[in-house]
Amino acid sequence: MYAVIETGGKQYKVSSGDKIEVEKLDAEPGTEVKLDKVLALVKDDETVFGNPYVSDASVSAEVVDSGKKKKVLVFKQKPRKGYRRLRGHRQHFTTLRIKEIKQGG
Repeated sequence: MYAVIETGGKQYKVSSGDKIEVEKLDAEPGTEVKLDKVLALVKDDETVFGNPYVSDASVSAEVVDSGKKKKVLVFKQKPRKGYRRLRGHRQHFTTLRIKEIKQGG
């Protein structure tokens, strides 16, 4: 059984026991998070699609860790004008361990 969920403006295919990195959530490590934006559920030969979300479906996950990803460098330059800019950015993330996919509650 797996589900397609939406969090942080992105979609993830998850099943029980998976570890995923999502956009930063305001939750401490060790706490449980309920993700209720389930777009699709696939169980054996049965598939349920939401419009836009599947009603009465949720995914429970445990917050494992949070931090920052590697630095991404953004360099801009305009030729022959003496314009050069170098910027760095580190994106915040939260690591989740999927515990259970629930349908109907």
